[in-house]
Amino acid sequence: MIAVDGLDGRVAVVTGAARGIGQAIAETLAANGARVAALDLEARDHAGMLGVACDVSEEAAVEAAFERVESELGSADVLVLNAGIFPIVPFEETSTELWERTLAINLTGAFLCARRALPGMRERGYGRVIAIGSSAGKTGGAKAIAAYAASKAGIMAMAKSIANEYAREGITANALAPTLIDTPMIADARDLKDKIPVGRFGKPEEVAALVCFLASEHAGYITGEVTDINGGFLID
Repeated sequence: MIAVDGLDGRVAVVTGAARGIGQAIAETLAANGARVAALDLEARDHAGMLGVACDVSEEAAVEAAFERVESELGSADVLVLNAGIFPIVPFEETSTELWERTLAINLTGAFLCARRALPGMRERGYGRVIAIGSSAGKTGGAKAIAAYAASKAGIMAMAKSIANEYAREGITANALAPTLIDTPMIADARDLKDKIPVGRFGKPEEVAALVCFLASEHAGYITGEVTDINGGFLID
């Protein structure tokens, strides 16, 4: 388990925390002493964490979730924007409904959560915002994932904008671009394994370790960055 400084007692909010990468991130932050609120569509019990039901695409649900976190744990010091869906649909078959739903969850949901958390961070002069993007946001993706790719390009650009605007407020904002991490989300993309130079899928715990570092005191001079974690799948 990674061990980093500066997370003990910090309040960390992780969206999409019920499974996969989000669960690994929440568990790793908690193991390093953070007080973690695990947000997902349904509240899940995780040892030592506060499970909070939240549809991040709904502004009222985001407000209610953060109010509960603040009442039970305190204001967010760390915000991990992980909630997302991964539809694989040919471009011409992508319905307007699917397009809008993907952006609503993956991008607008991240915006709503960040907008809600940032005032408290600014008031305290400290904050860490970490957005989970994807190499698809740089390349368009190796599958038919236009809506997903657009949403991930957006969240990574949003992290850079937050970094620029809030740098003097003691707040850093960074994004990760993980690719082909071994979770149920990539069930329809496992045929891409042979294209990964290291010869395997990534582990959720590897993404979580990098998130923990960026959330820690060690990363106070890193902001506005998009860090690849893809086994060499994209080297740019």
